Amino acid sequence: MNALRNPAHRAWLVLLVATGITWYLGEAGAAGTAAIVAMLAIAFIKGRLVILDFMELRAAPLLWRVLLEGWLILVSSLILLAYWISLR
Repeated sequence: MNALRNPAHRAWLVLLVATGITWYLGEAGAAGTAAIVAMLAIAFIKGRLVILDFMELRAAPLLWRVLLEGWLILVSSLILLAYWISLR
């Protein structure tokens, strides 16, 4: 498993597994609040991996990391808030 020493390869593997889990939840018809929140959490993790590993911001200046990770947190929070409001 020499390929797993590369952080991009590990990130790709996690993205692949996370996509499979999200697909399975969708195909299984999981529609409860826990399933929706799980899918949103998986999407957040996938977004963070893309930002850090594929956009190569893990070693970037702190300002860029704060801006992009802050944007991801903001968008994820707004989506979660919209879902929560729709339940009311």
